[in-house]
Amino acid sequence: MFDCLSCGACCVNSVHNLAEGYPWYVEVDDPESELLQRKDLCRRYVVEDPAGVPHMKLHADGRCTGLKGKLGRRVSCEIYRHRPQACKGVEPGDVNCMKARKERGIQTI
Repeated sequence: MFDCLSCGACCVNSVHNLAEGYPWYVEVDDPESELLQRKDLCRRYVVEDPAGVPHMKLHADGRCTGLKGKLGRRVSCEIYRHRPQACKGVEPGDVNCMKARKERGIQTI
């Protein structure tokens, strides 16, 4: 069984995105989301790409600014209630989860 609270691999920009020089990861696609409506959350966690599309802000190492803790050990999401739809779409053990785990060297068995 896969436990998101002991992983966090999906909260890091993909190797493919980094190789392509794409520093934006998760699009914030709901303009009515509290994440975009609340100025404090928006300033802390959201950045716009050159086309003006809002995305989750990332640390220099590619981790989402909402992710706290140590990958593969114990993590939490500071904006879990307000996370973007794309974050809600990843399920423990699904294809995206397994790909992210593999990219980050986190056990997949």
